[in-house]
Amino acid sequence: MRRVSRIAVAGAATASLALALSACGGTSTESSSSEPKGDKGLAIAYDVGGKGDQSFNDAAYAGLEQAKSEFKYETADIEPTEGETDADKAQRLASLAKQGYNPVIGVGYAYAPAVKEVAAKYPDTTFGVVDDSQVQADNVADLVFSEEEASYLAGVAAAKSTKNNVVGFVGGVDIPLIHKFQAGFEQGVKDTNPKVKVLSQYLTQTAEEGGFSSPDKGKTAAEGQIEKKADVVYAAAGLSGQGVIEAAAANKVWAIGVDSDQYKQEALAKYKDSILTSATKDVAKAVYNLAKSVEDGKPETGIVRGDLKSGEVGLADSNPKFADDAELQEAIEAAKEKIISGEIKVKSS
Repeated sequence: MRRVSRIAVAGAATASLALALSACGGTSTESSSSEPKGDKGLAIAYDVGGKGDQSFNDAAYAGLEQAKSEFKYETADIEPTEGETDADKAQRLASLAKQGYNPVIGVGYAYAPAVKEVAAKYPDTTFGVVDDSQVQADNVADLVFSEEEASYLAGVAAAKSTKNNVVGFVGGVDIPLIHKFQAGFEQGVKDTNPKVKVLSQYLTQTAEEGGFSSPDKGKTAAEGQIEKKADVVYAAAGLSGQGVIEAAAANKVWAIGVDSDQYKQEALAKYKDSILTSATKDVAKAVYNLAKSVEDGKPETGIVRGDLKSGEVGLADSNPKFADDAELQEAIEAAKEKIISGEIKVKSS
């Protein structure tokens, strides 16, 4: 059942959404029928790269679409703007909350300061922030994942698939979140075959420099690693990862995707035969689950973590060459069981 506080603001300011948000990012709003129920549901504000990144943001959108289809309510998804500040993000979230959207989710750790500020002003609205666990409030859910566990399995896959005993890691931005991907991957490689060399590189020091949104930077980095004999390259770089995959395909080596099952991404279809697997985290499920918890009148709050045990991180098996490799699958399954049992402790830095 929808909460009374949301129903009370139902229908208010529907026509003003585009105007209210025009100063802080593009807007896409949809109603699930010609006659809306009169209350508003899930709204998401995208991270750097926006919708169409074939990765992190697109996964959040998939969760929004599932909620819209099931709950038959109005949703909103808002694009970021170049060079925006925390104040811009806060304005965006506040505008959504004021119009009655609930829950309101900031997609990406960069939204943490804005979520903290706005959640205090709208205590009857549930907020979510993906990939940050520092915001502590009664109406905030910190949607986080054990990315290092999926990355460990990606390391196992890379170590078992390399012929040159050289693999690569490309991180979008040199920050603790992406260090988790690197740490897990390197550990998985070394535990599987200590003889394999891992080449690791970050594209930028800050997100503002384009580390998550520059396929050209990803392509250049991957080409450099491939020149050094890397024949499997794993990218944790958002939209920049598309360039890594493109470089792998051009040089007939393996790429490992991230966040979404990139083998299935339409925009990457021409490269899919070079995508061995993807280290996935189910942002879609986290987004949907928060929306459902609000719909059920029992909003999630605090740290909500997805890991291998919950099935919210893992490796995609869409590529038949990956799925049908019995020896590789056996090694991955053995590692997965040891991580879940605690026998293997995966490093996060």
